[in-house]
Amino acid sequence: MTTSDPAVGELSEGQVLRGILDRLGPTHAEVGPGDDAAVLTAVDGRIVATVDTLVHGPDFRLAWSSAFDLGWKAAAVNLADVAAMGARPTALLVALAMPDETRLSFVTALADGLRAACEALAPGCTVEGGDLAVSDTLTIAVTAIGTLDGAAPVLRGGARPGDVVALAGEAGVAGRGLGILFDRFRDAEGHPVPVDAERLRAGEAALIGAQLRPAPPIGLGPVAARAGATAMMDVSDGLALDASRMAEASGITIDLAVDALGDDPASALRGGEDHALLAAFPPGEPLPPGFRPIGQALARGASPVLVDGVPFAGRGGWDPYQDWDAARG
Repeated sequence: MTTSDPAVGELSEGQVLRGILDRLGPTHAEVGPGDDAAVLTAVDGRIVATVDTLVHGPDFRLAWSSAFDLGWKAAAVNLADVAAMGARPTALLVALAMPDETRLSFVTALADGLRAACEALAPGCTVEGGDLAVSDTLTIAVTAIGTLDGAAPVLRGGARPGDVVALAGEAGVAGRGLGILFDRFRDAEGHPVPVDAERLRAGEAALIGAQLRPAPPIGLGPVAARAGATAMMDVSDGLALDASRMAEASGITIDLAVDALGDDPASALRGGEDHALLAAFPPGEPLPPGFRPIGQALARGASPVLVDGVPFAGRGGWDPYQDWDAARG
């Protein structure tokens, strides 16, 4: 133990909290951190709210992710859900449960990651409160709040036959990065080991970076809404699986064009955690900058998702209740 970097179990809750707040920057709320609750403003009396939880084991591995990575990712995945509604993120509430032996430097680095992600992906969004708890398993739960700025929300269930299906951001890149981690950075018993940069091949650092620090196009959510998007959602669990969710909600079939999915269509269809924005737009209208066409909405058929007219086989994405056992290690 060093006095300059104590374990959180050696400190009071107030000391740990102060270490976090010192890293988060100024508040933008009417009442920010420090009271029993935050007081936020809503432009038109409505707020968009979402929550996501990252748990050590199924969602991240400390052997692969730094504290800064975790803070960044915890913010990014929630900001993407707000953006997918066509909203502008305004605030995060962060609950952190951690073992006693967690170092204060880890906590402050995580706070740095939260702040950096907000500044880079959603300027004006800040952490406005949260909670601290003790747990045997490191867990980060983030609630994100946003404003529609007077516009209507864009739901996943509004796509119509004839709409152009478009994507903003990457598809499959983060999944390829996760594949590298599972394939090459585990020991003989399957436990994760730290990434050795000298073992990485050309381009692999960027793929792993996309998994550990995703950079979804948050600002394009409101842009898509203003451009008339009929449906939109965050691609967190794989393009094919999330496209099927949009198709089911909208009562349509989505036909994806394989030649629009890049040089690795299989990864694009099945890989998750890029947090791209999948949207549908009326036919004949120009797509907003940042979106590219990847398919078309059709009248509902037997399959919710086609690829070049052929029904897509399999789930094509991540389901924590079905896939966690296979990912243990």
